[in-house]
Formats: sequence, structure tokens, C-alpha cells
Amino acid sequence: MKTWFTLDQLDLDTHIISEYRHWEETHCYLIEGDNQALLIDTGLGICDISKEVRKLTDKPVIAVATHIHWDHIGGHKYFPNFYAHEAELNWLSGEFPLNMETIREMVIDRCDLPEEYDVNTYEFFQGTPARVLHDGDTINLGGRVITVLHTPGHSPGHMSFWEEERGYLFTGDLVYKDTLFAYYPSTDPQAYLNSLDRIAGLPVMRVLPAHHTLEIQPEILIRMRDAFRQLDIEGKLHHGSGNFNYGDWGVWL
Repeated sequence: MKTWFTLDQLDLDTHIISEYRHWEETHCYLIEGDNQALLIDTGLGICDISKEVRKLTDKPVIAVATHIHWDHIGGHKYFPNFYAHEAELNWLSGEFPLNMETIREMVIDRCDLPEEYDVNTYEFFQGTPARVLHDGDTINLGGRVITVLHTPGHSPGHMSFWEEERGYLFTGDLVYKDTLFAYYPSTDPQAYLNSLDRIAGLPVMRVLPAHHTLEIQPEILIRMRDAFRQLDIEGKLHHGSGNFNYGDWGVWL
């Protein structure tokens, strides 16, 4: 039987749990400290990610999503101790702007599903976070401190997570190699530029995206920031202006 999750190790106490059988190729990151562990994003929810997490750590696990989209909170139901940004709490309480039929179609779109999986059982996670996060908050795992950066653009409460000591930047859907999505009504192209401008100034050693290839270098932060700046100068940084391709990445506005 083919496995759903692919496991990679970034270093001794940082693991990557990926879902390559879906076209989005979602990555979740398990960061282990001395006292507890942080799971950044919980994937699509097609298979039980908690079983993979328990293979990697026996410490208490906090789950946090870079943002409240179906492909990032699918496994939240297995982690009652979860955190969320203040700007997306309404999406966790019945106000997400897409209906279940649309979400289920996206869950199984271009996906090599497990034979036994029934998408009709899929539910969009709802719940109340144990902690509401704000820009600049820190999550202390014991020996490892993760800083919350509010980086809206792809979504109102989108967060990137910065581990300054190791130079790790977990970018969620703000930065990855492929087409960035900034055309939904809930996206904000101008906020996207501001967020890119902010993270481009960090001394990043490793960019860790939520989708697609993990072979991504920090220099892409500057290139993306500069491209968004140019779109702004040309009056194109707004919804409806089209698709823009920059070689190894692009943006849909």
C-alpha cells in the first residue's frame, strides 16, 4: 500500500511531513523543543497526520496553521491544543467564504486518493484556539523560540514563523516556488507586498514553504519583493490584473 505522507528530516529536531500525492504538495513542519513540540500546519486531513507526528516525538504538541485554509488545518481535529491568528477566528466559527461542496472538490482535485477515502466525510475544521496569536508573539518550546510574524496578503491572518537562532523562516503560502495566489476576494495584493518587504529584510538561512519544492533559496525573498514592487509601480498590483510569470515562480492577481 502506498503511503500518504513523506517524511524528511531538516535537522535532529525538525521534521517535514509532506503530502506529495496531492497536486499542492503540502508541507507540515514538526519543530521539537526541550519541553514541547510545534506542528506548523496539519495538512489536508485526508489521512491522520497525528500518527506520523507520534512516530517522531512523544512531547506535547501544539498545532498552529499559517492560515485557516482547508489544506493547512485538515489535521487540526487531532490536536486540541492549537493556536490561531486573531484575524481568522471567524473562519473557525462558520464564516469561511466557501461552501463545503467547493472545499471538497478542492480537497480531491488532482489527487491520488487512498482507495478507502470518502470525501463526503470531509469536514472543514472548526474550533476555538487555546491561544490567539498576534504579530510579534513568541512560542517557547524550551530551548527553541519561534516568533510569530503577521504576514497578510494570501489571507487576512496569514502568519510566517521565524526561528531567529537557526535562521529558519516558515513562509506558509506567502512564499513558495510556483504560482502564488492573490486573486481571491479574501486576498490583499498590497498587503502581500508589505509582507514580502518585511521578510525580505530578515537574515534568513533557510526558507521553508508550505507547498511544492523544498529546494528554495533565501534570495527568492528579494526577487519576489522586487517583482511585487514593480507591479505596484506599474499600477498592476490589484485584483484582476492577471497572471505574471517570473521563471521559477509567478503570481495570480
